[in-house]
Amino acid sequence: MAAAESRKLAELDDEECFALLAPGGVGRVAFTDFVGPAVVPVNFVLDGRVLVFRTALGGWLDQSLTTSIAGADVRIAFEVDDFDPATRTGWSVLARGGAHHVPAAEAGDLRVDSWAGDDRQSYIRLTPREISGRRVRA
Repeated sequence: MAAAESRKLAELDDEECFALLAPGGVGRVAFTDFVGPAVVPVNFVLDGRVLVFRTALGGWLDQSLTTSIAGADVRIAFEVDDFDPATRTGWSVLARGGAHHVPAAEAGDLRVDSWAGDDRQSYIRLTPREISGRRVRA
């Protein structure tokens, strides 16, 4: 049996998706800015069932996820994955929903470690409206 035939692709349920996101780490935010589609890596944590990430206040991502309409959200996608090239196995989780800035009074309790090391004072939260995942196993 060929290696590809011995692997199985499986859909993940919501609980499995959130369990994979629970440790936090690095994910990718997909959004549309003034030029078109963009994808950028960010550090994130899972706070209950809400994804939270940080970015530079007034920076490109922060401005792209800001709306002047009170209560409106900016639709984004957030993807996290892990894979092993040697075994050709891994998983991916895709969360989609509206991005909202976290008020400064609430941001102090969130522990999002920024690998970039510089000042990342804008906290963004994503409460997924849709979450899906897939896993490839040997």
